[in-house]
Amino acid sequence: MWAKERHQRILLMLGANQQVSANDLAEMLGVSRETVRRDLLDLEEVGKVARVHGGAVLPEPRSEDPFRQRMATQIRAKTEIAKKAVGLVQPGQTIMVDAGSTTAVFARELAKVSGVSVITNSLDVATTLQAGGLDAVLLGGRIAADVPATVGELTLSEIRRFEVDICFSAPVALHPAKGSFFYDLQEAEISIAMAAQATQTVVLAHHTKLGATSRVRAWDADGIGTLVTNRAAPDEMVGQFRDAGIEVI
Repeated sequence: MWAKERHQRILLMLGANQQVSANDLAEMLGVSRETVRRDLLDLEEVGKVARVHGGAVLPEPRSEDPFRQRMATQIRAKTEIAKKAVGLVQPGQTIMVDAGSTTAVFARELAKVSGVSVITNSLDVATTLQAGGLDAVLLGGRIAADVPATVGELTLSEIRRFEVDICFSAPVALHPAKGSFFYDLQEAEISIAMAAQATQTVVLAHHTKLGATSRVRAWDADGIGTLVTNRAAPDEMVGQFRDAGIEVI
């Protein structure tokens, strides 16, 4: 049975039962659990299922705004953050940058810094930096369904091949006690993997993200080295991050 046919049957079973177990799928399809695992990974990467322990369920409706819509919001705040964050980068350094609307704006400022090597899973970041003449490496992997970025096992394995000076990440929410959050599991996995390969971790987050949480936690608060935010961030909230041992710019 071809993978496409297996995927269709898995989705039909999910539509009827709302959830499926890996054991039932392996028996129904006449394949191994490893084959089922790969099928569920493929379906999760295109947003068709959400994996859970022992099987999969239908994904929850997305509540995060589409990427291109996010690119058009809080532009002043993101630009302010980008101009501050680029001051942390020195010529000769190698950095990692994850995918997001804030890091896409950050790339426009980063393109003005010479002698920097950038590793990213963001198509927007890679394109911007290449146009600016910087050394940019686009990580391989599957193209995400809703964000112009590579994701999945191949992307994660490629990240682990590099050691970098700084990781720049733009989560959807940042809490002084609970850490950084993403709406999407795969985006969180990318951020976690990048941070593990970096000497310094920097979070880019404007004021509306501070004090909030989302679906998937990435870094704990004590794993964040520096927060770069905008002037509209409330003083009380900034104080809470500093009390947690995080440098705030």
